Amino acid sequence: MSSPANVFNRIFRFYYDGFRTMSWWGKRVWLIILVKLFIMFLILKLFFFPDFLKVNFNSDRERGDYVLEQLTGNN
Repeated sequence: MSSPANVFNRIFRFYYDGFRTMSWWGKRVWLIILVKLFIMFLILKLFFFPDFLKVNFNSDRERGDYVLEQLTGNN
């Protein structure tokens, strides 16, 4: 049976060799994908989606009660 470190090393080498031998077109596509993900998850999150629970509730207990109420529908 292989050790976890050996399995991780084999998986890493698989992807490393695949990206290393990729054509310039494939590398450009991955660059575009990474830039789009960066914009979607970091930039949009920071500017357009404020932390609703932090702004509207003062304690973790109030936040937890609100989330539980929303999930279960108990008013």
